Amino acid sequence: MQVDRSDQSVDLYIANHIARGDIVVTQDFGLATIVLAKGAIALSPRGQEYDDSNIDYLMERRHELAKARRGGMRTKGPKAMSSEDRTRFQQKLTKVLQTRKENDKL
Repeated sequence: MQVDRSDQSVDLYIANHIARGDIVVTQDFGLATIVLAKGAIALSPRGQEYDDSNIDYLMERRHELAKARRGGMRTKGPKAMSSEDRTRFQQKLTKVLQTRKENDKL
């Protein structure tokens, strides 16, 4: 699927086409919030599952860091992906898929 070049066009496409139980892999906490609200599953590329218990904190932290950057503070970007990150993601995705498969059988 191709979308236009605007900053949020991919996020809007996903938000408009996501369904309950779908799985989205994203680093974007804002998109993860939308995904959760639609009843879908949101994972980070590092294997963190976003859920109601952590998304508010992550959004608040993102806001605070953005405010600090606007004020001239320098912040670090995400660290490079490691083999442990990849393994954690693979394990988490496998677990999510297994759980989903088991729930579909019920």
